[in-house]
Amino acid sequence: MSQPTRRLWNVGRFVQTLAYFEEIPVVNWLQKMFFGSTPPPPPQFQAGLIFDFRQLSENLGQTWGALDDVVMGGVSASSFQPHGEGALFTGNVSTDNSGGFASVRTRNFEPPLNLSGYMGIELSVKGDGQRYKFFVRDSGTWDSMAYAYSFETVAEQWIRVRVPFAEMILVSRARTVQGAQPLNTARIYSMQLMLSKFEYDGVLNPKFTTGEFRLLVQTIGAY
Repeated sequence: MSQPTRRLWNVGRFVQTLAYFEEIPVVNWLQKMFFGSTPPPPPQFQAGLIFDFRQLSENLGQTWGALDDVVMGGVSASSFQPHGEGALFTGNVSTDNSGGFASVRTRNFEPPLNLSGYMGIELSVKGDGQRYKFFVRDSGTWDSMAYAYSFETVAEQWIRVRVPFAEMILVSRARTVQGAQPLNTARIYSMQLMLSKFEYDGVLNPKFTTGEFRLLVQTIGAY
C-alpha cells in the first residue's frame, strides 16, 4: 500500500493567514502601528445585495482572504481576485500532507450583519462542475463553529444558488454538531467559500477532484 504524499509545509503562508485574520496579537499590533492595518467596515447591504463583485473596489483583498489547509499542514493554495464579470475563487487543491481543502473567508464584520428579515443567502456563480460549500458564522471567534451548505455547480454556466438559513448545518470543521441551536441571523460575523475533499462526518465530496479549480462569483445577496 502506498504511503500518503508528504511535501514541504509552507510556514510563511501559515503565519500570513493567521496575521490576516488577526490571530497573532503581536503581528497585528505591529501592522496597525506601522501600516495602519485595520479590517474594513462591513459591506453596505443595499437592495438585497451584500457583495456585488461586478463593481469591485480596492477593498476586495482587505475583506476576503485565503484560508487553506496550510493551517493544518497542507499545501493547497487559493486566491480571490477581480476577474471580468465578478471575483474569481481559484487555485490548486491537493490532498498531500493529509490536506484537501481550499477556501476564502471574510474578516469579521464589525458590527455583524443583521439578516433577520431574510430567509437565506443567494449566490450568483459560474463554476467548474465541482461541489462547493458556503459558510456563515454567528460568532466572532476564530475557530468557532459554522453553519454550512453544500451546492453543486454546472461547468461554465451561470447559476443562482439559494442557501436557506433553515437548511444550513452546524459544523465543527467537517463534523456535524448534534442538538444545534438555529443560526442567529441577526449576528452574521463572516462568510466563507470552500472546495473540500470531505462533505460531512468523513463522507467524501462526490464531485471533488484535485488540481486547479475555478468558481466565479458575481453577487452574494439575501432573499
